[in-house]
Amino acid sequence: MSTVEIHPATSWDDVVQVFGPNGAQGGCWCMWFRATNNEFRSWPKEERRDRLRDLIESGDPAPGLVGYLDDTPAGWVAVAPREDYPRLARSAVTKPLDLSEPGVWSVTCFYVTRAGRGHGLPAALLAAAVDYARTAGARALEGYPADAARKLQAGELYHGWPSLFTGAGFTEVARPSPARPVMRRTL
Repeated sequence: MSTVEIHPATSWDDVVQVFGPNGAQGGCWCMWFRATNNEFRSWPKEERRDRLRDLIESGDPAPGLVGYLDDTPAGWVAVAPREDYPRLARSAVTKPLDLSEPGVWSVTCFYVTRAGRGHGLPAALLAAAVDYARTAGARALEGYPADAARKLQAGELYHGWPSLFTGAGFTEVARPSPARPVMRRTL
């Protein structure tokens, strides 16, 4: 039986081990939600990588959590205050229900290595994200999972899926798009 542990992302080497040399999905380096469209497009992959490294090395709060499978980095979840993600406010799908509402954090991205799949890492990462946000003073945590009528490919699951969130105590609070609910858990 494998052991799973989740810790704040404080080791750049561990994050690189999860994302690989190309920065996970399409060289994003988990910067998609932290930038506007124009910013993201203007940043080459190396700049995205460097920006994430700067966030990790700057300390508190960590920009995400790393999941370890038998002490090997194998998963990632991005979790931070909602205002750290400018793309959320600009999207019709993820636009905040109330912009003036303080203390809301967001889970924007999951990534699990091929070797890490099938061991429950997404659920463990989300449970740890709830605890991490609560400890940091968040009063609510939101997620924006994909809810498609068809089976999604692994690369399409970075938002998570509804049953992952409901299993962690989240409820649907809005559905701005048929395939994208807004899930929230009060902390």
